[in-house]
Parts: sequence; C-alpha cells; structure tokens
Amino acid sequence: MNKKLLRIIIAAILLAAAMWIEHTTCLPLWQMLAIYLIPYLIVGLDVLAEAVGEVLHGRMFNEGFLMGIATLGALAIGFLPSSEPEFAEAVFVMLFFQVGELFEHQAEGKSRRAITQLMDIRPDTANVARDGKVMAVPPDTVTVGETIIIRPGEKIPLDGIILEGASALDTVALTGESMPRNVDIGDEVASGCVNVSGLLKVRVTKNFGESTASKIINLVEHAAGNKSRRETFIARFARVYTPIVVFAAIALALLPPLFSESFAASFPVWLGRSLTFLVVSCPCALVISVPLSFFGGIGGASRNGILVKGSNYMEALAKLKTVVFDKTGTLTKGRFEVTAVHPEKCDEKHLLHLAAHVERYSTHPIAISLRAAYPGEKDDCLVENVEEIPGQGIRARVNGDTVCVGNVKMMGAIGASWHNCHKVGTVIHVAINGEYAGHIVVADTIKEDSRNAIAMLKNMGISKTVMLTGDRKEVGDCVAQELGIDEWHAELLPTDKVAILKQLIADKAQGTTLAFVGDGINDAPALALSDVGIAMGGLGSDAAIEAADVVLMDDKPTKIALAISIARRTLRIASQNIWFAIGIKLLVLALASIGFATMWMAVFADVGVTVLAVLNAMRTLKTTPVTEVSRP
Repeated sequence: MNKKLLRIIIAAILLAAAMWIEHTTCLPLWQMLAIYLIPYLIVGLDVLAEAVGEVLHGRMFNEGFLMGIATLGALAIGFLPSSEPEFAEAVFVMLFFQVGELFEHQAEGKSRRAITQLMDIRPDTANVARDGKVMAVPPDTVTVGETIIIRPGEKIPLDGIILEGASALDTVALTGESMPRNVDIGDEVASGCVNVSGLLKVRVTKNFGESTASKIINLVEHAAGNKSRRETFIARFARVYTPIVVFAAIALALLPPLFSESFAASFPVWLGRSLTFLVVSCPCALVISVPLSFFGGIGGASRNGILVKGSNYMEALAKLKTVVFDKTGTLTKGRFEVTAVHPEKCDEKHLLHLAAHVERYSTHPIAISLRAAYPGEKDDCLVENVEEIPGQGIRARVNGDTVCVGNVKMMGAIGASWHNCHKVGTVIHVAINGEYAGHIVVADTIKEDSRNAIAMLKNMGISKTVMLTGDRKEVGDCVAQELGIDEWHAELLPTDKVAILKQLIADKAQGTTLAFVGDGINDAPALALSDVGIAMGGLGSDAAIEAADVVLMDDKPTKIALAISIARRTLRIASQNIWFAIGIKLLVLALASIGFATMWMAVFADVGVTVLAVLNAMRTLKTTPVTEVSRP
C-alpha cells in the first residue's frame, strides 16, 4: 500500500478517536492539543518539513507554507481569549490537503503511465547476427550495416531494410492505426513496430539514438518544455498571487482589530477568518490541473499517432483558421499509378501487357507504375532488342512485333496517328508496328481520405484551405477542384511557396493561426515559417520528425482534423479548470473575509476544487471523435 495512503488512513482513525475523546471528556486544552497533534503530525509532518526546506532555500510562498501557517494557527487559536478551539478543523485541513495531494499524484501517475506504455516501443535487446551466431545484445551496441533477426511477436529494435522474409507489421504504437502493414524484401521497417507473422532479417540503417522509436520518445519526453501561454500565465500568476494572499491574510488578521473597540476581543475572530482565507487561497487547483490538462492532451494525441512537440503548439492548433497543403505526398500518394487505359487496336489488358514488357528493364517511376498495373508481366513472351530513345521513350520487339512506348515525339517520329486524352496526367502512347494502338494515363493519385479531410476541416470552421504545388497547372486545378480546396497555386518553385505563405500569414485574421502541411522532406522552410508546421507520414522519416511542430505518423490527412479536435478539447478543459478554480476561490475568499466562510468551506474551496479540476483534466487523455467537434 502507498505510504502516504497508509498515513492518511491511520491519521483519519486517530482523528475520529480524538473527536470522540473531546466530546466525551472534559480534558484541558493542552491535553486535547497533545491528542490532536498525533494525527496531525502523522499526516502533516512531511508537508511541514517540505515547507521549512523551501523557506530555508528562499522560496517562502508555496502551498506547504500556506497549509502550515493555516493549520498551526488553527491549533493555536483556541488558546486566545474568547475563542473556540479548532483542533479538529486543523487536522481535517491537513488531512484533506494530503488526500488532494495523493489524488493529484495518482492522476498524474496515470497520465504518465499511459504515455509510458504508449512509448514503450523500444525492446531491451536486439538479436544480431555476428560470427555465424545470433546474439542477444543491447540495441545501442548494434552498428549500422549489421544484420538483426526479428522473430514473430517481437518489437523491431532499430530502423533498417528487410534482407530476407515477409511479414505484417503492427504499427499501432507509432501511427495509432490497428491495421497491420505488409512488408517484403527491400522494404524499410521502423523501430517500435511489432513483427506480427514472419521471421525477418533486417540490415540496420540507423544507430539506436537516431532510430524512429528513440526520436519519438525523445520528442514526447521534451514536449513538456514547450509550454502554452496558459501554463506560463498560471506559473507567473502563482508566483505573484501567493505572497499577495499571505500579506492580505496578515492584514485581515491585524487591521480590523486595530480599528475596533477592543483589539483583544476581536483579534481571535479576525485571526480565524485570516486562517480560513489562507486555506482557500492555496493555488494548487490551478498549478496542478492546467499543466495536467495539456499533458493529458499530448498523451491522447500520441496514442492516435499524432506527436505534438509542446502545449504551445496545442494552443496554436486550437486557433487554426487557415490550413495550407503541399500536394505531392500530402493530399496525393506521391507515386505514379495507372488511372486510365484507352486502347484502339486491342483490349485494355493486351495494351498494358505490351507496355509493361517494353518497360521491363526501366527504373523510371512511370515504368514501375506500368509494371505494377500488369502483375502478370513474367510470362513466356519473348522481349528483345530493347532500345531507349532519349526524350521519346522505349522501343522493343515483343513476340516479333515492334512496340513503341513513349510520348508524342516518338509517335510523330514513327508516323503513328496519335491523339491526346481528356484525362489529366502523363499520357503514355503505344504503337504496334508503326500503327497507333492506344494510350495509358499515369498520374499521382489522390489519397483515399483527402476529400474527407478537407470536408472535416471546413465543418470544424477552418475558413481557408490552400494548396501549393510545383506540378503543372492542369494537375493542380484537377486535384484542388476535386477536393474542394478554396485556393490553389501551381508550377511553384520552393521560393514561390515561401513567398505565398508569407502573404497568407500577413492576411490572416488577428488571433488566428496558420498551419502548413507537408511531407517534411522538401518543405522545411514552409514548415518553419508557419505558426504550426505539420509533417505527414512521419513513420521512418527523420526530416518529418525534425522539421515539424506536429508530426502525423501515418499518411492520413484526416489526422489533421483529429489533431485540431484534440487541441480544442484540451484548451476547453484547461479553460474550464481556470475559471472554475478562480471563481470558487474568489467566492469563498469574499465570504471568508466577512466571516461567512467556515474552515470546512475552505477545505472544499482548496482540496475539493483541486480534485474536481484534476478529474476534469483527466478527460483530456480520451480523444473525442472529430464528428462531435462543433465550430469554435
């Protein structure tokens, strides 16, 4: 059992016994004080010791100091003329203060455990192949280039490339997605993922400190250093507020009796009020609950594969009104795919079959996309005399026929009567024995949830969505119109993107923020310039993790809306705690100063409000579906 909890239980039992003795006997005050001091010291000695230590180090105005003065004063007030003893009240205040402290520690511990479990993504050992043997060694001793073995069910200790084996990877700790990702020879794997099925041999490409898991853990651990304005304000507020209320309590105890007819008669009354005033004024509800709200919000976001580098970026996310997107790799998949096949002299399958065979040996992205569209490329067809014609395309003989695959220059050179296509993308023309056979359209395709992402953002009150791309104007127009983006600019150089972004920042409404969303690789200037830089697809991307303020660990644009949702909810809960705590304290402080607040009301205004505020703050650990988010 927790030592503090045990002391609280023992003190509570002894307090009940002391109250029974007080009500059933007529012992002198000194003896009753001695009886009450036993539970008081059991539960409060550590608070008093901590307060003394802080005072000796020049930090007088702290919570323990306030509780010590208030409770010791309550123990002593009964010895003043015409005053009632408040022994039980003094012990109760310290007891409930410790209950509140215990509750706060439990709540903070729960938040930390949730994040620790989430970030427990680095295994303690790595199975490395050395000298013909497989050895279990600490991951930080494995060097780049060595081969590690990952068995089914094991976590991947270091980033690398698969040399042998195929499997499915559970990436939930990094991306928040429950669907396993299939990997094969040549694929990159990131540390922190769990190998679900097959045995993998992986060549290490990054040392332990540079691995994805290490970078993520470091990012989350240091997120608390980037504080929001609310947290900074609360810290400054507590430093100024505490000495003010101490001197106000002293004034409340001394000034009214000085102006009364009898100082001796009125001093105990006003001293009691000042002690109540001190208990109420303790700022622990604010000091604990507001940072805990942001801590929980960052943890809840991390659980969903959204890494926020500090609560200041949470605040910026909540105020977003303009979201600027890079196109390639952000709204689109960033890789060529066959989007249309228009044959004229043969069927679609045969046209793809011929194009894939001619492009068999090319490493060009278009060639890769053609081969991917025709998975049966490895058949018994005879492909010979493959010839690449610079600036035009590739010519080869397939089963005795001369097949040309290329652009309009190639078609013109061989005299084939080609025609253009109404589809947007790169058009690959095909001719058989000099006769036009049709064309294939290859394009960078839009991600499945990009449309939903833009719709969600608009539903959440984002007033402007903008797309910036270096791609051709017709491609940019097509993507932007299909997604419903408000404003877009195409054929941009990196410097053009920065210039447009600066203008958008200058034009945005005061009090609002602007986010730039990119892939984190070639958008570093724009990510750094914006109020919030959001990197897509941070899984395994060093540049994404380093450059951005917020990292989405998968490629889903809808996570942007979820990040905004979590940020707004976190700020809403933090604001609730601020206004609730200040409101209750001001009310009870006012009542205490005029004698209408009892010590029991003071206990509620301090410990009770703290407990309620901490409970409210704990709600930030749970994420709210985006569909439930209303316009700000």
